[in-house]
Amino acid sequence: MKKVLAILLASSLVLAACSSKSDNGTEDSNSNDGGTASKETKEVTVWAWDPNFNIAALNLAKEAYATKNPDAKINIEENAQADIVQKLNTGLNSGTTKGLPNIVLIEDYRAQSFLQAYPDAFYDLSSIINASDFADYKIGPTSFDGKQYGVPFDSGVTGLYVRTDYLEQAGYKAADLQNIDWNKLIEIGKAIKEKTGKDLLTQDPNDLGLIRMMIQSAGSWYTKEDGTTPNLVDNAELKAAAETYKTLMEANIVKVTSDWSQFVGGFNSGDVAAVPTGNWITASVKAEAAQSGKWAIVPFPSLPGAAKATHASNLGGSSWYVLNTDGKEAAADFLKQTFASDVDLYQKLNQQIGAIGTLKAAATGEACQAADDYFNGQKIATDFAAWTEQIPRVNYGMHTYAIEDLLAVEMQSYLGGKALDKALADAQSQAETQIK
Repeated sequence: MKKVLAILLASSLVLAACSSKSDNGTEDSNSNDGGTASKETKEVTVWAWDPNFNIAALNLAKEAYATKNPDAKINIEENAQADIVQKLNTGLNSGTTKGLPNIVLIEDYRAQSFLQAYPDAFYDLSSIINASDFADYKIGPTSFDGKQYGVPFDSGVTGLYVRTDYLEQAGYKAADLQNIDWNKLIEIGKAIKEKTGKDLLTQDPNDLGLIRMMIQSAGSWYTKEDGTTPNLVDNAELKAAAETYKTLMEANIVKVTSDWSQFVGGFNSGDVAAVPTGNWITASVKAEAAQSGKWAIVPFPSLPGAAKATHASNLGGSSWYVLNTDGKEAAADFLKQTFASDVDLYQKLNQQIGAIGTLKAAATGEACQAADDYFNGQKIATDFAAWTEQIPRVNYGMHTYAIEDLLAVEMQSYLGGKALDKALADAQSQAETQIK
C-alpha cells in the first residue's frame, strides 16, 4: 500500500479508502470453494488494493509465473482495502468462503486480527516458504501459533527525505543528518524556518503514524509482547515519543494537514523541507520533476532518551495470505514461485514501481544497487534494504488502530495542556475497558 496510513479500526470495520473492483472474477456455487480456483485448473483469484503499487506488482508476478506455468489462470481483482477487510470478516464470520479469493493481501498491522480470529481459515505455508529468507520484523505479523501463514511482501521501511537546497541555505548538508535524533532534527528545522521560511514537515493531528514510527524505532509498541495487553501508561518509549511530538508541534516548524493530498502537496509544492515516512512515498516525491537533484534520503531519526534507540523503523507494509479452501495448493504454488523466491521479479518491482521487498536475496540484485539520478545518484534502494534488516521486531497484535483511536484523542488533550501521565493513564484505562 502505499499511502500514509489512515487511523482505521479493523475490528469494527470502520475504514476509509476507495477504489473500484474489477469484474474479472468467476463464481462458484460451492460454499467451500475459495471463490474461483481449483487445484486441477490452476485458476487462482487474488484480491489487493492500490492499482499503481500492489495491483501492478501482481501483474508483474503473473507475467513471471506464466513463463513456467502457461496454463495457469491468475485472476487479479482490485478492491479497496476497506472492502477487503469487510468482505473477509463478513464471509469468515458467516462460516462460508463463497465469493472470497484464493489469495488476499492484508496489511501487516491487521494480520493478527484475522489469524487469531479465524485460525482455520488460512492455509499453513510453513512448508512453502522459508521464513528466514525474509526480513525478521515481518515474521511476527505473518505467523501465528508457530506456523507461517503469510508470504511477506513489501517493506514499509522508513527514511527521512530531505531537501538539500533548504539544508544548505540553513548551513547544513545531508551528511549532517546522518544518525541524528529528533531533538537535533528539530534544531535543524528551526534553522531552516529562520533562513528559508519553510516548515520542517507536515503533520495530520489525527494520524499518529509519526508516533508509531518513533516507538517501533525503539523496539516498543502500543501493546506488550503478547500483542494483546495495552502498554501505554508505563511505556517509556511512548512517553518519550509523546514528549518529542509535543516539542515538534510547539516549535512552529510543522505545516498542519488533514488528508493525503495536502500531505503530498506539502512537499511537492516546496512548503516543507523533510518527509519522515515509509519508502513507498518515493514515487510521490519524484512526481515533481522540477525538484530532481534537490532531495536526499537519510536514516530515520532516533528517539531521544530511548534505551533501545535505533535509526530504523517501519510504516505500513503488507503480506500475501492463502485461504484454506479448494485451490489452496495452486495459490500457494503461485506465491512460492513469485513473491516467495523470485529475485528477478523483485528487481522489476523495484525498477517499475519502486517497491522495496523484504526477501533478503533480492537486496543484492542489480536494481537494488542502482543509483537514482533524482536523488543525486544516491543508491536509495540499497540504503532502504540495509535499513529494512535493522527494523526492530515488535508484535503489532490485533488492536493497533483501536488503540490509536483512543490515543489520538488523549494526545490532543496533552497538546492542549493535560499532563502526559494523566493522558496516557486515561488512554490505558479506556483501552483495557474496550479491548478484550
